[in-house]
Amino acid sequence: MDRELKIFSGGSNPQLTQKICDYLDIPMGMATISHFPDGETFIKLEEDVRGRDIFVVQSVVHSPNDYLMELLIYLDCIRRASAQRITAVLPYYGYARQDRKDEGRTPITAKLVANMLVTAGADRVLTVDLHANQIQGFFDVPLDHLLPERVFVEHFRQMKLSDLTIVSPDVGSVKRARLYGKHLGGDLAIVDKERLGSATVRSGGLIGSVDGRNVIIFDDMISTAGSVASAAVLLKERGARDIYVAATHGILCGPGPQRLSEAPIEQVVVTDTVPLKACAQELKNLTVLSVAPLVGEAISRIHRQESVSSLFMSDA
Repeated sequence: MDRELKIFSGGSNPQLTQKICDYLDIPMGMATISHFPDGETFIKLEEDVRGRDIFVVQSVVHSPNDYLMELLIYLDCIRRASAQRITAVLPYYGYARQDRKDEGRTPITAKLVANMLVTAGADRVLTVDLHANQIQGFFDVPLDHLLPERVFVEHFRQMKLSDLTIVSPDVGSVKRARLYGKHLGGDLAIVDKERLGSATVRSGGLIGSVDGRNVIIFDDMISTAGSVASAAVLLKERGARDIYVAATHGILCGPGPQRLSEAPIEQVVVTDTVPLKACAQELKNLTVLSVAPLVGEAISRIHRQESVSSLFMSDA
């Protein structure tokens, strides 16, 4: 790779950043992240970035407030060190679920985060599987939105599942389910989900049939696993055979790991956009796929001014 390219890692997911650098065959940028006794974050770059193309990888997750602030400080530090261009790489875009006003007197925090990233110094943004596509419109700088379809499709094609039905866990995920249905084949079904609280959902109805079918539920993230666990129970009651769950971001917090272990799920497949907590690593039916080649290739193409859209799978 061109010596003018540098990739730095925030503190949230250095393992993924190292995999990206290994894919591109370049060393990770050196920086020191420390904290003052009162908790304030301090970052010092340990190498020259003047006139270079800089990428900073940070997933805003698990401790989102701390890691978001760390990313903002990182961007400001690099901007003041006279980098030519700065790209904020967010494998997981924190606060993406707060993308609209569902009721009065509430914020649109996803837009606030977009404003802060640009103000701090981001010239462009690279992210993976946003919770809502309209977040792309929150930015006045270029944003590249990657989808992990190739990663998941290759995994499930190798399994050679027969009598397949792709299930959307709610009405909002139908487009995603239809996309994977084009690549993997099979029927489409939709779970009618009702949210009872911030961490409680109820799956009441099913549009379509799963009787005697192998099922894959596709979603963008699994947090407390209320939606997928409830959906899996409903699908099993409706006659489904083996149930598989695939989600880009395996946040797996709170009761999530326990719910997944108790649900009638054959395999849970996530990517490494989010580092797994210790409790999630103990899940016996959990498989983690890496998006490092996908993100690394996107970084390479952005650096070389080449097309990123060609990374997406065609409908054929």
